[in-house]
Amino acid sequence: MIGDTPLLSRVADSVYWMARYMERAENVARFIGVNLNLQFDLQLDPEHQWQPLIDTSGDTAVFKERYGFASQHNVIDFLTYDVENPNSIYSCLRAARENARSVRETISSEMWEQVNSMYLRIQANRQMPEPESLPEVFRSIRLGSHLFQGITDATMTHSEAWHFARLGRKLERADKTSRILDVKYFMLLPSLKDIGTPYDDIQWSAVLKSVSGFEMYRKMHGRLQPRDIVGFLVLNREFPRSMHYCIHKADESLHAITGTPMGAFKWPSERLTGLLRAELDFMSVEQILREGLHEHLDFLQAKMNAIGKGLSEDFYAWTPEELASASAGE
Repeated sequence: MIGDTPLLSRVADSVYWMARYMERAENVARFIGVNLNLQFDLQLDPEHQWQPLIDTSGDTAVFKERYGFASQHNVIDFLTYDVENPNSIYSCLRAARENARSVRETISSEMWEQVNSMYLRIQANRQMPEPESLPEVFRSIRLGSHLFQGITDATMTHSEAWHFARLGRKLERADKTSRILDVKYFMLLPSLKDIGTPYDDIQWSAVLKSVSGFEMYRKMHGRLQPRDIVGFLVLNREFPRSMHYCIHKADESLHAITGTPMGAFKWPSERLTGLLRAELDFMSVEQILREGLHEHLDFLQAKMNAIGKGLSEDFYAWTPEELASASAGE
């Protein structure tokens, strides 16, 4: 464990969720921004274009009950400004701000100022802007999140709290990468028999742009191929938004927090993270496609959900004395 005194479970929980909510807000802004640009390149019916964003968020049933048709206006309102949607950008920034406020003694003043300014900005502009202003709105949110991450790395001591923040950010990022790939893949190629048939390069470009991976993919693979895109987003060891990269970094931070040597475990969450890391280490693209991309992504998402639950049980419900005693093996 880093340092002599374990981090308060309340502080660890707040820092972890502050980072997750900031990452979630960025990813929602990223998806919407890419979809706005996509409508200029493709002539799709609104529901076919905007429904996948709702599917990606995992809130399909709630959206259908409250909004019905997946028009551009309805989807953007639900995912951006809806106070009753806990996964909207507004709700994520509000939750990130509340968590940041509760740990102001742990984070830097610059981190607090950035979270607070992003929340106040979206709170002051809750009405849907004109269509031509929408791309800039989501670009601003995305860049604001990038700035927060940079400030965090540059101003926060890289101790337990920083590792809890990185742990939350990487798990959230891996989850969203899996979801955007799952939804977009099945929208383009709904069955395994379609793999290798002609597809729309513009749509596959959108998949990569949704995770800011278009240029890096082209440098590595050149031509857009579903098989290579799956490998790049799931198994690549160097791209910062691939699932493999994110889970490795999450595992490193978890072991830095506990002090357990890499490759070993004391806590159930370490075991779950290590198992998922090993799965990704030895998984191949051929195996994924042969057995079914959707099935593999479901499997990986279930593993990540179990890790999140394990972290809560292992760290966030403990007192400092209990955590220190458990870490010492007493």
